[in-house]
Amino acid sequence: GTMVSKALRKRGHSVVMLDVFMGYGDEEEDISGIFEHSEEANAFLGQISEEAPDIAQVKAMRKDQSACFFGPNVIKICQAADIVFMALHGENGENGKIQAAFDLFGIQYTGSRYLGSALAMDKGISKKMFEAAGIPTPHGIAMSKTQRHTPFSETGLTLPCVVKPCCGGSSIGVTIVRTADEYEAALDEAFKYEDNIVIESYICGREFSVGVIDMQALPVIEIAPVEGFYDFKNKYKAGSAVETCPADLPEEVAKEMQKHAVAVCRELGLDSYARMDFLLNENNEMFCLEANTLPGMTATSLLPQEAAVIGIKYEDLCERLIQISQEKYGGKHE
Repeated sequence: GTMVSKALRKRGHSVVMLDVFMGYGDEEEDISGIFEHSEEANAFLGQISEEAPDIAQVKAMRKDQSACFFGPNVIKICQAADIVFMALHGENGENGKIQAAFDLFGIQYTGSRYLGSALAMDKGISKKMFEAAGIPTPHGIAMSKTQRHTPFSETGLTLPCVVKPCCGGSSIGVTIVRTADEYEAALDEAFKYEDNIVIESYICGREFSVGVIDMQALPVIEIAPVEGFYDFKNKYKAGSAVETCPADLPEEVAKEMQKHAVAVCRELGLDSYARMDFLLNENNEMFCLEANTLPGMTATSLLPQEAAVIGIKYEDLCERLIQISQEKYGGKHE
């Protein structure tokens, strides 16, 4: 959110950066005029760790220790804003809950609405929708915690496979299972985070991503981890992956991938912007893994890199995402 805030300030906007959980000040604090002094606002600024966050530790840091997900004054400040730029990741940021709450409070925000966000976040549901729409995706099944003791031989899958939480993000809880002995441990890891998981065929190949803005596909970007796969550490550690845009692909393959990316947005009901992840095997067969409704927005994140290739500067991209998001509230953009 820091880079987005700086970019929008350069464009003349008054911006207050908030941590939705930590909030701002005390509940009784006077927030009138906060946008007139936005650069002085005490936003909670944390560094992105290379390791997955300790949720209990984060909760212990919260000042008011309320059971409410929203920190002090978050709703009040968001209601006072013209629009909220959603720079969130993970379960509560992308699963539609915050979007639904904002809808009820009359708060305008960037990105997709609550239903599209929820469908995209649930990999079990989105996988079924991809299959029904003819969008290629790895073969897989959903498993609930009540089915935890299902033997691998009864899943209908073969090794290697991938086990991951249904609604997780940033590759947290994801395990590539290569031997039968690793299966149980992979289930334990995924079920640590959720009561529902997905087990799907492992696709050995190259990793790609395609951003879509206002139903227009951006150039394809390739992500090549220096080591292992594109897990949490590789996503947030500088130099851990080589990213190439536009990707070195035959034109017809790139166009097919872009076509599927737009189809995913239509099928899930996503609007404004999103980013779809793909794998491509040695036979140039592509598989859509998932849709990201709130893709990373640092200047070096995948979506901004793709936009830069077609001449959209970072500051202009941030402005553009606000403009097209306002359209769902009746606003116009050119």
